[in-house]
Amino acid sequence: MPVTDPHSVTAALHQRRSIRKFTGQPVDQALLRDIFAAAQRAPSGGNLQPWQATVLTGAPWAAVKDAVAARLAMGREGYQPEYDIYPKGLTDPWETRRFGVGEGLYAALGIPREDKAGRLAQFVENYRGFGAPVMLFLHCSRIMGPPQWSDMGMWLQSVMLLLVEAGLASCPQECWAMYGKTVRETLALGDDQILFTGLAIGYADEDAAVNQWPVPRVGLDEVIDWQGF
Repeated sequence: MPVTDPHSVTAALHQRRSIRKFTGQPVDQALLRDIFAAAQRAPSGGNLQPWQATVLTGAPWAAVKDAVAARLAMGREGYQPEYDIYPKGLTDPWETRRFGVGEGLYAALGIPREDKAGRLAQFVENYRGFGAPVMLFLHCSRIMGPPQWSDMGMWLQSVMLLLVEAGLASCPQECWAMYGKTVRETLALGDDQILFTGLAIGYADEDAAVNQWPVPRVGLDEVIDWQGF
């Protein structure tokens, strides 16, 4: 579909990508309030609106990064997974897609497979939000099930597209759920909450190679089964 209106939903979908290097430019809270207010129009089953978000900048955001850095230093012993981010025993075609996007990322950065230290350093950038000045942590009550998690995803996509419309960028980061307990404790969330994901928010560094490499999408024939047309 050709994009003729630069302010259309189609344009926002084409422009949106997971940004992995942000500038340090602050984000105006009033702008974020407008975006979140508009995102409240996202659908949810039974109008439950199960999403809850904690949005951080400045010292509170730094406190989360510091707390998680201490867990990172513990290696695997520091893991506190809220849920399985990827299914156990992931098979093709999904495993190939997952592997391919990782290799594409490192290739864009010029980090070869044998450069373990370089790859680790890039991995750690996840837990700095890639330099984003704002981090949104999306969570919900533990009583919620898969349908409500689907609702959270629709809210999150709405936020990401609205950010594009406002000239902002984002990166959804489920990786924070690997240290869910530490994040929840630092945010003073009760044990009744489960952490779903983080969303780094800010202004993209447009010149960074990590923000320019092409991220492939499979063709329609791989995901759509047409019947009765």
